[in-house]
Parts: sequence; C-alpha cells; structure tokens
Amino acid sequence: MSTSDQRWFHRRGDLAREGWESVVDASIPGWQHTGIRVADIAEGESLTLDDRGVERMVVPLAGSFDVLHRHYPGEWETRLRGRRSVFAGPTDVLYLPTGATAEIRGRGRVAIAEAPTAEPRHWQYVPASDTFVELRGAGRSSRQVHNFGTPRAIDAARLIVCEVITPAENWSSYPPHKHDERVPGHESRLEEIYYFETTPVAGAPSSAKAAFGMFSTYSSPAGDIDINAMVRTGDIALVPFGYHGPAVAAPGYDLYYLNVMAGPDPERQWLISDDPAHAWVRETWTGQRVDERLPFTEHKEGRN
Repeated sequence: MSTSDQRWFHRRGDLAREGWESVVDASIPGWQHTGIRVADIAEGESLTLDDRGVERMVVPLAGSFDVLHRHYPGEWETRLRGRRSVFAGPTDVLYLPTGATAEIRGRGRVAIAEAPTAEPRHWQYVPASDTFVELRGAGRSSRQVHNFGTPRAIDAARLIVCEVITPAENWSSYPPHKHDERVPGHESRLEEIYYFETTPVAGAPSSAKAAFGMFSTYSSPAGDIDINAMVRTGDIALVPFGYHGPAVAAPGYDLYYLNVMAGPDPERQWLISDDPAHAWVRETWTGQRVDERLPFTEHKEGRN
C-alpha cells in the first residue's frame, strides 16, 4: 500500500473505539462532513447511538437487528430483517434524523452512516423491496448499485448512501472521477467514505481465505492525495478530494463497498467529473452487455 497521508486509509480495527470496530468522524484531522461506525453485535449485546448532532442510516451488513429510536415526537422500535451477507442483494435500512438517539440489538454486523446537520427530517424505513437496484456500466466495468440512501430514495438533509457489488475481475468506480468543487449542474462538493468487504467467488475451494480487491485515489487541483491499496473486509478509505477509482475485484474474489457521502453545498446531489484522460472509456460500453453474473441475489452470492 502507498498513501501520501495516513489519515486517508485505515485497516480493519485501526479506528476501533468504545465497542465499535471502526469509527470515522470529525476527530480525524481534515474530515468534517461524513462519518461511519461499523461493529459486530453478538446475541444479547447492544450498541448505543447518543450523538444528537448527526443524521444517520442504519445498514445491516449481515444479520438482523431491532432498533429502538427516540426522537420528536416519541419512541419507536423498528425491525431490520437484514440479510445473510452484503453479497446477498439489498437490505432494508433505517434513516434517523438529527436529534435522534437509538439502541441497536440483534446478531450480526452493522454499519451506521452519518452526516453532521442541524436540519430536521422525518425518520424513514426503506424495505429491501423498495431499493432501486441499478446495473451500471457494461462488460468488465459492470457492477451492481443499491441506491437506498440517494436523493431519489430518501429525504435527508445532507447524507447520501449507496452500496456497490463488483463481480470478480470487474472494475468499478471507473472511469476515475471526482466531486471536490462546486460547479452548478456539473459537479458537487462531497466527502466520500469507502467501506470494503471481499469474499471468494461461489465454488472457490475452502482454502481460499485471503479475498482482496484493489482501490486507488489520486490528486486533483483541489488537493494532493495518493492511495493505492490492497483492500479486504473491514478496510476503510477516505476521499476528501481527488480523483478516485478504480475499485477492482481480483480474479477469484467478489468486492463490495458501502459509500457514504455529504458535503457543504446547499444542494444534496451527487454530481461528478470524470478524469478527462479516461472519460473516453465510457463510450466503449456502447453495445456491450452487462455482466451476466448480475444481479447478485441470495441465490447467486459467493461464500462470505
């Protein structure tokens, strides 16, 4: 792995805090608009969300959870059925507005996407069946996107959340792109978090236990950054600025990542600019078919 600044890439467990495997928030110098918390919860255990200054999305990665959430004008308990793994298709999710506190109980692995805001919204439950599943790209650039936390899916103040599954040997977050300056109608300013998971493909031998992918970020006029990393389950990349991509699934291993975005612009929107050196690649997708391995569902997932 090479990085120009160790703030921007973290191995699994490097950011452990107070029962969480990883916590990204404003305590990281230069980071201010987004956050994520990741944890494994055992039967009989619980995790508490008590910071009232952020809006959140509860995303089951594996397993099922009950979320007791308190905010104006009362208290509710929402059941998240979840899924077997991140490679088993979409999950149901829960959006909690700023001012909310919550307790999460259940068994499995969960991620909490966050964005600081004082703008109130209503809490929202999004069932897996309502998630817009997008098959993006074509050929070896085919990937599957679950848009459960995008502007068309929920009414949030700042937070934009989605997840991407990239089959083995495919490229995603490609062509490399950026969103680090405000150009109305063309590009928005957004911090971005990549949380990764990897798994051997279906039919892999039991000895295949070192699943990995690759991820890159490089400089733009907004700032200097250099990440070229082998990524595995639990690793986190932070993109404060710069061109990011590709995220590459190595042969034999499928790749997943959860994206958390938010920024200072008055509009909540995801607008990107491709690296001009590589933008032409999009044109090569014309006439190519989407990878026949997609979409990933409970029946098509590999061994996690």
